Order: sequence, then structure tokens, then C-alpha cells
Amino acid sequence: MKRPRRRMRNRLMIAFGGFAVLVAGVFGLYAMVFMYATEDAFFDAALRQEAAALMRARQQHGRWETPRSPYMKVYTDVAQFPDDLRSTYQDEPWRHEYAGRDGRHYHLRTLQAPAPAANAWLVAEVSQQLVVRPMRDRILQLLAWSAAAVFALALLIAYWLARRTAAPLARLAAQVGSITPQHLPALPLPERVDDEVGMVAQGVAELIERIRTFIEREQEFTRDASHELRTPLAVIASTSERLLDEPGLSPAGRQHLMHLRQSASQLEQTVATLLSLARESQEPAHAGDPVAVLPLLERVILDQAVLLEGKEIELDIQVPPDIRSVLPEPVLHILLSNLIGNAFAHTEAGVVRIWIEHAQSQDRASFNIVNSGHAIEPDLLATLHRPFQRREGSAGLGLGLAIVRRLCERYRIGLRIQTEDGDTRVELGLAPQGDHVT
Repeated sequence: MKRPRRRMRNRLMIAFGGFAVLVAGVFGLYAMVFMYATEDAFFDAALRQEAAALMRARQQHGRWETPRSPYMKVYTDVAQFPDDLRSTYQDEPWRHEYAGRDGRHYHLRTLQAPAPAANAWLVAEVSQQLVVRPMRDRILQLLAWSAAAVFALALLIAYWLARRTAAPLARLAAQVGSITPQHLPALPLPERVDDEVGMVAQGVAELIERIRTFIEREQEFTRDASHELRTPLAVIASTSERLLDEPGLSPAGRQHLMHLRQSASQLEQTVATLLSLARESQEPAHAGDPVAVLPLLERVILDQAVLLEGKEIELDIQVPPDIRSVLPEPVLHILLSNLIGNAFAHTEAGVVRIWIEHAQSQDRASFNIVNSGHAIEPDLLATLHRPFQRREGSAGLGLGLAIVRRLCERYRIGLRIQTEDGDTRVELGLAPQGDHVT
């Protein structure tokens, strides 16, 4: 199992650090806005006070007095404004604050003169009175260093918290990742089993113990079945063979013995298949040398020939003698026996065609079987690979194709069953996915 590229501890530290930087940035922005707003409010208050004093003096003397503050000045005409203020004011006359050239900064307030006199404007050029601008760089540096300190503190807290919370989960993930079907160690439980990680660890440990018990029971069954099933079946098969050679056997008795021999042969094949599937292996073993397909096919046809007795069936076999498969011979024998046996059993009359079909790339080949006149119903075709699924009138147990499907999945073999013009076609790959037929 590959190690996760993004560990939980790193994600937790990034989340804490990012949140700390975000909070520091937001509060730093609020601090800057607050300082600028306070400074503007101070200038606005000074303009209001000066404007009130000028309005009182206007009422007493009938003219605009000179403002008391040296940075303020009264203008009775917009044309008298400084150049940088006049151009901006003409474009945006509703504003009360304007930025000029060369660092100048203006605050403006309209003086409402009694009719018929014209209004005037009280203008304050506050570039020398600004407090925030000269110390803005130092404030930004202070905010940056503060954000860095908060970020470092958040990383330390996140690292400490991650070690306490994510480390047990990381250890559990590493232990689970090292588990293989051949190696099922007992998981050591964490010190605390009442939290979420402890409950998960306890559940996984119990599951592993159940799997280990199941595998041991399956292996015991494999050993017992080898002796308890194969030996009686071999005795039944050999006894039926000897009885068939006895003289004076009635036709009915001979027919019963042939059925008995056929059933024993099918049971031997089923037991061998089940035992093969029961053996636990992470990677199924492949044959050392390629297996010749045609001789194996001939043996399978001879074994299944009893299913053709009393039927008018023609065999059309087109398998080149040089075709070989990298599958283990027992596996290929089980697959062909099940598929060819099904084709023989479900064909009453007609042709059973068996041939090798090469892919366009000429580096892969498939084994094809077509039996005529007995197409599988569409509803049954979708569930035919499930255990105990069989068509009406079948004498089998409905396990053959289920076993074939499991073998194909285990050895990564392609299998396709379809109906064509009333016939049933089975296409079986002769090599696992990624390999090729020689």
C-alpha cells in the first residue's frame, strides 16, 4: 500500500496556519481602516468647527474671515482652487476628500452663505498634518511581523494537536496498509479505546481476527475435502467402470451405471474447482511453460463425450496445434470442462463449433464455443454467473458458470457470454490481461 501523499498532520497544520494568516490579515485590514477613518474624522471635525466660526464671523462682519488654522483657506470661486484640486473637483463635486499631486491631500467643506451672496468653500490641505501616512510603512511591517508570529504559533499548536490526534490514526493506517492476505498480524490497540480512533482500531482488529479465523477454517476445509470427498468419488468412478465391464448387465442397468459414472466425474470436477478457488493467494500462480491447447481440448471432449450420447450433434473444431496458453493447465482444464460440458448438455441437435479467434493486433487470442439452437433467455443471461442460477430443465446445480466466472476474475481472464441468432456463444481469453497467447 502506497504512503498517502498528503498526510493528515500536514493538512491540519496548513489549515491552522492558513486560518491564522487569514485572521491576522483581516484584523490588520480593520486596523488600517480604523486608523484612516479616525484621521479623516479628526479633519472633518476641525473643518466643522472652523466653518461654524467663519459663518458667525460672516454674519457679524459681512465677509469671509481668514481661517485660524494655517493649513485652511476660504475660496469664493472654484477657479481659485489649486490646479490639482480644481480638475478633480469639477469631475466629482460630491466628494469631500481629494488626493492631489506631489503628496498633497485636501479636505473640503461647502460654506452656505445667506442669499443673495454666493457660497464659498473651506479647503484644508492636510498633507503636513497627516499622522497615518508617515508611519504607514512601520505599521505594515508591524502587522506583517505580527502575522508571521501568529502563523508560527498556529503551526506549533497545530503540530502539537496533530501529534496528539492524528498520530494514532496515522499509525493505524500504516499498520492496516501493511496487511496482506498472507500476513494478517494482530493490531495493537491504542492506549485509549474510548475515542474515535480507538473504536476504529478495535473494529479493524476484530475484523482481522474474523478474517484470520475464516481463512484457517477454509484451509482446514480444503484439507478435509481433499480426503473426504475425492477418495469416495474416485472409488465410485472406478467401481462404476468395472461394473460396466461385467457381462450380463441389462441395458437399463448399464444406463444407470453410465449416469452414475457421469455424476461422479462431474462431482470430481466440481470438487477440484472449488478446492482451487478455496486456496488463498494474493497473486495466482501461472504455469512455468505454455500449455498446448489442442491436446487438452481433446481430453476434455473425451471426458464430456458421455453428454453427447443419444444426440445428433456435429463437432466443428478449428484449433491450430501450435496454439498455447500461459494459464496453468489445471485452471484451463476446469474452464474448458465447464464450458464445453455446458455446450454439450444444452444442445440436443445441431452443431457445436469450437475455434480460436485472434485479435486484430495478432498478440491475443480467445477460445470460442458456439452451440446451436438453444439461446439463453435475456433475463437469465444477466444473472447466469451467479451461484445456483440455471436455465429451466438443467440437470446441474447452477454452479458451473459461477465457478468459471470466479476463476476468470482470479486469473484476470476475459469471459463473454452472448446470444447470436438463436445460438449461444462463449468467448474465453487464453491469457490474463496484459499477457498474450504464444
